[in-house]
Amino acid sequence: MILKDYEIIDFHTHPFGFGGENICSHGDNLGMTPEHIEQDMRDAGISKMCGSVIMRDNKNPDSLDVIRRSNDAMYKIWDMLGDFYVPGLMIHPKYVEESKEMIDEFYARGGRLIGELVPYTHGWSDYSCEGFSELLDYITDKNMIVSIHSMGEDEMDRMSERHPDTKIVFAHPGEYNEAMRHIKRLKNRPNHCLDLSGYGIFRMGLTRRLVDEIGVDRIIFGSDYPTCNPYMYVGGVLFDPSLTDKEKEKIFAGNARRLFASVGKEL
Repeated sequence: MILKDYEIIDFHTHPFGFGGENICSHGDNLGMTPEHIEQDMRDAGISKMCGSVIMRDNKNPDSLDVIRRSNDAMYKIWDMLGDFYVPGLMIHPKYVEESKEMIDEFYARGGRLIGELVPYTHGWSDYSCEGFSELLDYITDKNMIVSIHSMGEDEMDRMSERHPDTKIVFAHPGEYNEAMRHIKRLKNRPNHCLDLSGYGIFRMGLTRRLVDEIGVDRIIFGSDYPTCNPYMYVGGVLFDPSLTDKEKEKIFAGNARRLFASVGKEL
């Protein structure tokens, strides 16, 4: 099969514009604007994109204002891109009640995805902290999905053990030791998945190992656009000779569709 035979849902992106930061290191060299986003995706064969807007404040990284501005930009981009974009909400464990209010508003508008959360950009680091645990309980009760940047192996283990029923998607397979920790963490956690974005799948044989160890139904396509080049990740799955056509179909779109269907959102 060739690229045109596959539907591709990119679970992990960070759209920009309307005050949202373009986190592409070489975006200035490309002259990127918000109008580039959908065309970049479609040129790479991607039919739908998911993810959060990342904004930062180097002086006050953990301010509530930067979280609110990230979400304000997300709503504007959602209006611009329509059904092509499945938005992700930013929250913060320092602001539990305010985050719950943002979740409620987002849910009422039809949003079902939290994140990708990237703690180091917003001044926190511990996924096993009490504030985030309370928010994960809230997310679980509302039957939503949370996407997280992988960091802090022991903290992610504690979070996973404490919240086995939460639909968590871990981002970035990582290098060998990190990938093996993901495998150990997810093997007996059927509600947890791994997306292929960021660093990792350039290592020969890693995707095959993840499929064999975790199961193909819990491996989800992602690119981390615009930090990363989506063509690289499409090619990394499309041209992997160890994957069957059926496995590619599930990774590219089937698993994301099933995951969102489980929270009442049809893509």
